[in-house]
Amino acid sequence: MKKYFLLFTIALFSFQLQAQTAQDTLDIKRVALAYIEAQHNPNPKLMESALHPRMVKRSVFRNKTAQKDFVSEYFTENMIILAETYNVKGDKFPKNPRKEIKLLDVSARTASVKLLADAWIDYMHIVKTNGEWKIINVLWQYNDVTQHE
Repeated sequence: MKKYFLLFTIALFSFQLQAQTAQDTLDIKRVALAYIEAQHNPNPKLMESALHPRMVKRSVFRNKTAQKDFVSEYFTENMIILAETYNVKGDKFPKNPRKEIKLLDVSARTASVKLLADAWIDYMHIVKTNGEWKIINVLWQYNDVTQHE
């Protein structure tokens, strides 16, 4: 019995070492919010602070002419430019935009997050490198899938 208790204690201690801290949770949410808020209020520096330099953002669209699906890809540089230009006139989002963050899974160095925004859903992979959480992958779609054509 003592042997099993010792094994359980070691396993529990090991799990605690791998689990996220309260600060990690805050930082993960902060990064996900920075991603969407940089688009709400054009802020390329805020976007850049949230993204890993090798981030890729993807979605699936339908080419009506060819009747084939294709994957669109955007990279960190594209997203920084988007943050600077997309909502310059302030007409792309409602006055109080939706920005709901759901932590799907968090480990010591990786996290999966779901962002529910007004017109779309973003699934993000966030990675902790050099002590900082950064978005490294985004898979998104419009809520209205007909917009993917």
